[in-house]
Amino acid sequence: MDVQRKLEILADAAKYDASCASSGTEKRDSSDGKGLGSTAPGMGICHSYAPDGRCISLLKVLLTNACNYDCLYCVNRTSSNVPRARFTVDEVVKLTIDFYRRNYIEGLFLSSGIIRSADYTMEQVVRVARKLREEHHFRGYIHLKTIPEADDALIAEAGKYADRLSINIEMPLENSLTKLAPEKNVRAIRRTMGRLRLKLDEAKENHRTATQAKPARFAPAGQSTQMIIGADTASDKTILDTSANLYGSYRLRRVYYSAFSPIPDASRALPLVPPPLIREHRLYQADWLMRFYGFDAGEIVDEAEGMLPLDIDPKLAWALHHRDRFPLDVSTASREELLRVPGFGTKAVDRIIATRRLTSIRTADLARLHIPQKKALPFIVLSDHRPSLHLLEGAGLAERFKPKATQLGFGF
Repeated sequence: MDVQRKLEILADAAKYDASCASSGTEKRDSSDGKGLGSTAPGMGICHSYAPDGRCISLLKVLLTNACNYDCLYCVNRTSSNVPRARFTVDEVVKLTIDFYRRNYIEGLFLSSGIIRSADYTMEQVVRVARKLREEHHFRGYIHLKTIPEADDALIAEAGKYADRLSINIEMPLENSLTKLAPEKNVRAIRRTMGRLRLKLDEAKENHRTATQAKPARFAPAGQSTQMIIGADTASDKTILDTSANLYGSYRLRRVYYSAFSPIPDASRALPLVPPPLIREHRLYQADWLMRFYGFDAGEIVDEAEGMLPLDIDPKLAWALHHRDRFPLDVSTASREELLRVPGFGTKAVDRIIATRRLTSIRTADLARLHIPQKKALPFIVLSDHRPSLHLLEGAGLAERFKPKATQLGFGF
């Protein structure tokens, strides 16, 4: 099988892994004439958007889509009837270098099915990164998927060469993973996450206390994971509680949510239809509230329902359930309070705080601060605006924000 056909198979097989966007690595470049490639603060991966708006791409492939495991939700499971392929280490290295020189990519995201054993698979993945770094002096971004059962020495070596490491926890519930992926073990996954956190903490401490010698690097962009949404019966509350636990226990940089997609020859244990993609979007919004807006997982989702509303975003839903905290006076409210106003982003809040030191904020200023007036005005007090209590307390406020119903067409 030629390399082009392998690339078609193994790039397509990698598309279900959503955990391929990243930020926070160290800055490297080859402007001194040594090496090849570069990274930049806030770099993103695989047609993702960096904080400065750049679209960054990465060669995203599997080393092989052959796998010993029979995870029911995975198109590459051992019982799946799909074309199989396997790259050699040199083929992945050559593709990465060639694609970079053609300005197609800025780095590599490499995962693999499990072949022979966890140690053998991990060793092959690490060999790719080692060869890129040491033989070709590649300074671009490298994200490696790690194998939970692999030897600790291999995990340590992976962190030496990779910018980010990730381990997919797969399911929000342990019993779901046991049912759908019997060869995988949640405890083994979490043990590896714990080992990674210890190594990351150690590297951070060594960097902080270093005086002369440059400390050894270990995955400067941290670790991430992915959960499949909609393959089991887990509620949004359960998913967010699991994410909060992962962030707190292992200091993950990101939890990625991947809506379950029906696969050929699927098991009867899986749903026949995928969850609505808007559910995945709402979970990302809720995750953002936990990471940057000071929300706890328990206050984002209604306890009785257990699910995020699909027709409005989670922050707006929270505000509508806590109308007693509004309207909020923008001139005196704390940063924590302002972050809970619908339509207020973190940058907008920082601009508001800087602006109000000099002058009062008026309605016209919201547009200059890129704040949607329709969403924010019912919840705030400005120097020239005070919402009526009738509007804030009325039953019609929620309907004001929901998308208007539209007549379905016939498609011709």
